[in-house]
Amino acid sequence: MKTLLISELVGNFAENKDDARDIRLNTLKPLVDKGEKICLDFKSVDSTTQSFVHALISQFFQDNGEKALSIFEFKNCNKPVKTLITTVINYSLE
Repeated sequence: MKTLLISELVGNFAENKDDARDIRLNTLKPLVDKGEKICLDFKSVDSTTQSFVHALISQFFQDNGEKALSIFEFKNCNKPVKTLITTVINYSLE
């Protein structure tokens, strides 16, 4: 499993959807294409925006459905971050 520390990539406020898109395309997609599982570690991330989370993960859930739940693990999420991740996943699976 490949672990990505989100705070090292974007700081403690994950807000820029363009950064999230770049992470998705340049880091996450190649790993998913290789069949790797990914841990997104939100340690030291105080807050995020729904647009950041959406740009980061929604495409995987839209393309793979619930199977994407076995690809991604979310770690060290505070309550607001966890809520946004859950919202984006549920929306993407509809």
